[in-house]
Amino acid sequence: MHFKLIIAFVDSDKTDRILEAARQEGATGSTIISQARGEGLEHTKTFLGLSLETPRDVLLLLVEQHLARAILESVAKAGDFESNAKEGIAFQIDVEDAVGIMHQIEALENTVEEKI
Repeated sequence: MHFKLIIAFVDSDKTDRILEAARQEGATGSTIISQARGEGLEHTKTFLGLSLETPRDVLLLLVEQHLARAILESVAKAGDFESNAKEGIAFQIDVEDAVGIMHQIEALENTVEEKI
């Protein structure tokens, strides 16, 4: 099996909705890094030195390559990424090798066969 890593930067209030959408498309788990901070085209506004931005989460999803595009699209839809430039972003990268995922491979074998 070959894997992709989907990385998504999302508003923390949308994390659960996005993860549920990813699971419905075949994601078997995720890692969440909370309280991340980011900056887009424009600098974030501050008030008396305090940032006014909402907290962000970084979602890391290691997914089987045949499921990756559908999961990526479900993440974008659940997060409303295309409706507003500040909603979040997600992208996928190739994974050359991974260890510690045998339990996921066993669960994915049936799912991937059904999808393709």
